[in-house]
Amino acid sequence: MTEMICSAKGCTQPAAWQHLWNNPKLHTPDRRKIWLACADHRESLGSFLSARGFLKETQPVDELDTAVER
Repeated sequence: MTEMICSAKGCTQPAAWQHLWNNPKLHTPDRRKIWLACADHRESLGSFLSARGFLKETQPVDELDTAVER
């Protein structure tokens, strides 16, 4: 398994969280994409997605479903 790194721009920290999201203008309702987040960026990445109505769920990265796109 490859190392999972935070999705925040310039961050190289290991991911601890996954934000599952979709853009309803582009994706079907059941499709989920993932942004990975370290502890420091969990809130900011989640807030960014939530403000746009994209955030569906946040889970620990150890619950990662490998069938979901990153």
